[in-house]
Amino acid sequence: MLIDKLAWIELKDQKILSTLSKGKDKFYIPGGKREEGESDTDALKREIKEELSVELVDDSIQYLETFQAQAHGHAEGVEVKMTCYTSDYRGELKPDSEIERIVWLNFKDIDKVSPVDKIIFRWLKEKELLK
Repeated sequence: MLIDKLAWIELKDQKILSTLSKGKDKFYIPGGKREEGESDTDALKREIKEELSVELVDDSIQYLETFQAQAHGHAEGVEVKMTCYTSDYRGELKPDSEIERIVWLNFKDIDKVSPVDKIIFRWLKEKELLK
């Protein structure tokens, strides 16, 4: 089984924006799943608005990379595919909906994130985008 998700990669000072959902034990890169008929861009904009109260800027949304790994908290063999995008945004970042808090993580925080996020952290570190 494959869980198909979208993620927004927001970097600042070589740290990555991450979120902690209520009742979860790992930080996640913000994003979520498409609803029926939604494009990647529409779904990502909706999810980020719901979770972080900001609007992604349409003409700045760019595909970054796709990653896949065992899905955290799911049975063995259930994988998550994370299609990642970067984008500028408007507004002030603040937790909303199921998000308990937002944090800026660096590479030393890798043990605090889900398996697919660990792959993303390593990829960003190799590209010298995450310290």
